[in-house]
Amino acid sequence: MTETQAPAPRPSGRRRLLVTLGVAGLGVAIATWVWLGNAGQAGECVAQPAAAAAIDAAAVGELAALNGTGEGRGYSTLGFADADGKPVTIADFKGKALLVNFWASWCVPCRAEMPALDALAGKYNGQDFMVLPINLDIGAGGLDKAKAFLDENKFAHLPLYADSSFAAFERLKQEAVAVGLPATLVLDKNGCELAVLQGPAEWNTPDGEAVVEALKGLGSQS
Repeated sequence: MTETQAPAPRPSGRRRLLVTLGVAGLGVAIATWVWLGNAGQAGECVAQPAAAAAIDAAAVGELAALNGTGEGRGYSTLGFADADGKPVTIADFKGKALLVNFWASWCVPCRAEMPALDALAGKYNGQDFMVLPINLDIGAGGLDKAKAFLDENKFAHLPLYADSSFAAFERLKQEAVAVGLPATLVLDKNGCELAVLQGPAEWNTPDGEAVVEALKGLGSQS
């Protein structure tokens, strides 16, 4: 005797809705992961614990708040614009170790830090190293505000780069790399993160120079 199998019950409307929402949520999660990956993409670089430890060891005194990381986050696709509004990415600076400083003209600690960064850039900017400031004054007039601030203070060694959409920094916040301004990333010549600093620092000091020298030393070993 053949046993007749009862048809499987159809899912209720509520269950179908939950499944649909779950699939949609997965799509959003995937899209968000891709979007966040544009900044500090985990796994883009190999982990560099020894290099991070070398930067960490040099970060004393005025730079004691700088934390060595080297966990494999990469920033080659992090996008912003130059003074003419032309799109650029960190990959355009490949071959140079970078001190990427996020700042805004309305940020008081940022303004206080800029003279030291300008002086440091005057001493060290070259073929193998660069202080790369990225302004975050938002809106259509953001670039003009940043340019006016740099011109007013006659910073000779800090070029104007900007992200007036604030999108790049929002991605850093989502990755828990940075939470406020100013913030500085120490990147190797391939755009790989070696250290992160939250807040301002007296970069134009022997302590700041020691960090740069350690970073440049790592470049000469590779």
